[in-house]
Amino acid sequence: MNTDQAFDLLRDAGVTESSNIQTVRRWLREGKIKYEGGNGKRKTGYILDDTDQAFDLLKDAGITESSGIQIVRRWLREGKIKYGGNGKSNTGYIIDDTASRLAINNDIIDQNKDEIIHRLKLKIQAQNKHIEGIEELNETAKKILIQQRDMFKKEVVILKNEKSELQNETKDLIKENIELRNELIKVKGNKRDNYNYGSAAQSNDYSKKLGLSKMASNKELLAEYKVLLKITHPDHNGNAKVFHYIKTDYDNFRNSNKGK
Repeated sequence: MNTDQAFDLLRDAGVTESSNIQTVRRWLREGKIKYEGGNGKRKTGYILDDTDQAFDLLKDAGITESSGIQIVRRWLREGKIKYGGNGKSNTGYIIDDTASRLAINNDIIDQNKDEIIHRLKLKIQAQNKHIEGIEELNETAKKILIQQRDMFKKEVVILKNEKSELQNETKDLIKENIELRNELIKVKGNKRDNYNYGSAAQSNDYSKKLGLSKMASNKELLAEYKVLLKITHPDHNGNAKVFHYIKTDYDNFRNSNKGK
């Protein structure tokens, strides 16, 4: 193999230009290739003797074994490598050993693939369990939300009923209050109307004014006066003149009964 073939070989293997030059120079010094001058044109139709020779050259050029395997396979398909002689290379490698090496690497690749597939399956199983857990939590949360919604609906119904009952009670209280007020107004009016606004100095006249029996005691008369004074007091929307008149009779009655 000459320098042109070596250059083309390493370039086709992906070796950089600077590394290519250094490697070719080293091979020249080591006698692995020969220099051919002439018209300065490189021969591109190079052929290697066997795959062992190709492996050794690629390895010596710093190409990794995995990349070397791919390159040798491609060169075999492209017809750049031939199997020749008795099956043995000049380097002592046997072609069958190369095939075995390729088979071993294929086995390693297959094992790596199987291991990757196994790991992916385990990861998928873990993800499936995780998804199942999330779905279970989702179903539980959904049931809880439905229960809470139903409970809130019941509470709303109860509150509406209580509101209705309170409204009815309020209406009844208002009605009762109105009736009591009317009754009180009626009582107040009767007491004012029944009072006899006259001038009298004796106690039985006071009982007549108050509309009580002549047999009513002084205590009963005082109590009735207090009721009238409260009803007619201006602070309770009473008539000031009527209050003053009754107050005068009340004071006269008390003074007339002092010491009795």
